[in-house]
Amino acid sequence: MPSALEAGANGELRTRGLRLSAENVKLRHVRILLVSQMYPGDSEPDYGVFVRGLEQALTARGHTIERAVLTSRQGGKAKYARLASRSIFAARRTRPDVVYAHFLVPTGLLAGLASRAPLVVTAHGQDVANIGSIPGVRAATTAVVKRASAVIAVSDYLRRELEAKVPAARGKTQVVDSGVDLERFRPSPPPDGPAAFLCVGSLTERKNVIRLARAFERLGEGTLTFAGDGPLRSELEGRKDVRLLGAVAYERVPRLIAESHVVCQPSLIEPFGQALLEGMACGRSVVGTTVGGPPEFVPAEAGILVDPLDELAIAAALREAAQLPRPNPAARAAAERHDVNEQARRVEEILLRAAEDPQAGSQPEV
Repeated sequence: MPSALEAGANGELRTRGLRLSAENVKLRHVRILLVSQMYPGDSEPDYGVFVRGLEQALTARGHTIERAVLTSRQGGKAKYARLASRSIFAARRTRPDVVYAHFLVPTGLLAGLASRAPLVVTAHGQDVANIGSIPGVRAATTAVVKRASAVIAVSDYLRRELEAKVPAARGKTQVVDSGVDLERFRPSPPPDGPAAFLCVGSLTERKNVIRLARAFERLGEGTLTFAGDGPLRSELEGRKDVRLLGAVAYERVPRLIAESHVVCQPSLIEPFGQALLEGMACGRSVVGTTVGGPPEFVPAEAGILVDPLDELAIAAALREAAQLPRPNPAARAAAERHDVNEQARRVEEILLRAAEDPQAGSQPEV
């Protein structure tokens, strides 16, 4: 695993543009307060797994992490009061060197108020989409961005969206996606039989599951499996060769991918596309959306990207992706560039830089 620290010619330590003097070399291992409105729990083990993946990789790099998180979608707005109190309590107990928040508002706002430590916050998608559509979110997001030492976006698409909506984010937003665990998601021999398509995610309008099901029906062969639950489940029930598994534990996802030939996510918009990346890591070809992050990491050899509103194009993409190699080495190679350990190293650099920022520590004005 490459070290984030390198020795310069004069003996001082550097971390890609960050100089560490002798008095602060101790910051190689920092105390991190992780604040997130999404984190896996016993009742919802798939909730925010991408946050836990980065956390585990940062812990493996020697950092001490204290969590203030929510582990359920349930609870309404009142749950954010609980997150606020947990963040304040954790900050007072651990006195972190840096606060690392996932999602701009409300989590970034709460994290910035909980501690005077430097703040780094990651934008994941819906938090950016909410700017301009929910009253007050633009002002709150601007306050978070100004408070933060650095902002991370999970795709360049999301960075552009954020900077267009919140000018204060320009020049301080970097792109680091959540990465994929290449040990958990690894290539395996494809199953026998006709083409097996898999869609992992919520059964919602944004995920475009009805249009995907109709496109699949045009093929007239194979199977389509939905691993996830949501309000559109009833509209998918009873369709020929369509399986509905409901919500599944994250630990089952690698096996489900191994039992498929193609992973599908032709969402109306996908800020990054985690399910596609995990499918590619397993050596599976993919069908994804052209809107959002997938064009940044899905090469032509790994799968087909389509206009999510074009049902005929989705059907053609399913057919074409099913003809790609099984397993697909080009898909695996593309996924390897997003190893979660490498992404953690990049996040680590940002956190170290923030922990040394003499300008950090001001609380947001709201």
